[in-house]
Amino acid sequence: MEDTMPVILAAGRGTRMHSGLAKALHELGGVPLVEHVARAVVQAGLGRPLVVVGYQAERVEEALEGKADFVIQSEMHGTGDAVLKTLDALPSSVHDLVVLVGDCPLIPADLIRQLVAYHREHEAAATIVTTYMEDPTGYGRVVRSSNGQVEAIVEESQADARTKAVQEINTGIGIWRTDHLREILQQLPWHDEERYLPEAVPLLIAENRSVQALLFPQASLVMGINTRRELAKAEAVLRQMTLDRLFDQGVTIVDPGSTYVDADVEIGQDTILYPMTFLRGKTKIGRECHIGPMTTIVSSRLGDGVAVERSVVEQSALASRCRVGPFSHLRAGTYLDHNVKIGNFVELKNTRVGIGTKAGHHSYLGDATIGGRVNIGAGTVIVNYDGQAKHPTFIGDEAFVGCNANLVAPVEIGAGAYVAAGSTVTQNVPPGGLAIARSRQEVKVGWAKERKQRHVDTTRS
Repeated sequence: MEDTMPVILAAGRGTRMHSGLAKALHELGGVPLVEHVARAVVQAGLGRPLVVVGYQAERVEEALEGKADFVIQSEMHGTGDAVLKTLDALPSSVHDLVVLVGDCPLIPADLIRQLVAYHREHEAAATIVTTYMEDPTGYGRVVRSSNGQVEAIVEESQADARTKAVQEINTGIGIWRTDHLREILQQLPWHDEERYLPEAVPLLIAENRSVQALLFPQASLVMGINTRRELAKAEAVLRQMTLDRLFDQGVTIVDPGSTYVDADVEIGQDTILYPMTFLRGKTKIGRECHIGPMTTIVSSRLGDGVAVERSVVEQSALASRCRVGPFSHLRAGTYLDHNVKIGNFVELKNTRVGIGTKAGHHSYLGDATIGGRVNIGAGTVIVNYDGQAKHPTFIGDEAFVGCNANLVAPVEIGAGAYVAAGSTVTQNVPPGGLAIARSRQEVKVGWAKERKQRHVDTTRS
């Protein structure tokens, strides 16, 4: 649609959020509010949108890098001024401007397509999207004539009691003929150094221009986000939509009420999510996995048949049939090859683990490359930090590291080598070798009995 341009208004600070962060950057389902809208525009077939930025413009541009072009509204003079700035940036070939708002993140792509089609069918100068809300507080009310035609949009601050009782509201979404809009915007009245786009409606009507309204029945999908409470309401709506998508894709969710899945998460068929599971960011999970209970996975990839119980996995990759937990933590940069077992209270960071390796209990493995079929004994610690820098550790295939071993990096344990329990290893161990780094045991026969007797004799005296 080369003659139709979408613009997203996202310049405002959002004072009612009581936040130092621009409203457009608050996240819903792990995605910034304004990015949800930009995605809907692309899905609707309108191409790359323009985004009007102002407050924290650089941060908004960074969040949408490669996904939008930008118009700067350096001073916050309202939606009318934002659209006027947009008109200055449009090529002359643009006939219609689709105006969207960055704080309406649940807008369906299909609604945008319907809006464009309805507008063209009625050859309107402007077409706005309206909906009915049980509690319309905070929204501009749509005032209609006796024959049902739109007459005006009245902001709540300017509405009398009768108008405030109207439940049909303006969503802020609409499409406008550019050839009529520029002149009209210059005529908008000022309100405390701001002018508002909806006030263009009665001005167009006064010129006998056609203004249409497309009524959208699902108010929850076109709600604006102005407060933290509204953000929470939208989160609940999106969360249910996400879970419904997963149900339809063959995922079992044992307790939807305690399962939280971000919008970009992908999960394969026949995977089971147990209660108190949190799947965040761009996580991708394979088929026939068992995730949870009480598990958090952040921006990670899990292969088929993986099980993670009561554990945290962050920015890591797990190949098929791995087992993790309970109570383990895989930090950023961890990679587990097929059939790896990470048991209880094990922490890994920036570590690659080979096929079939096991670390069953109470260990820390950091900045390491560990081969296949290695046994990591309980209490093993890779001492990777010297107070100034991190150092690597290499453990070869089929090595055996006994319990309570300290591997002081940089160090290499060769393939098939053994590290005796209780050892602190500071030198490389050759393949097939044995490292014993502990003091020799000494046994003093009768020492404990004699000590006890001395204590008794001292007490009596």
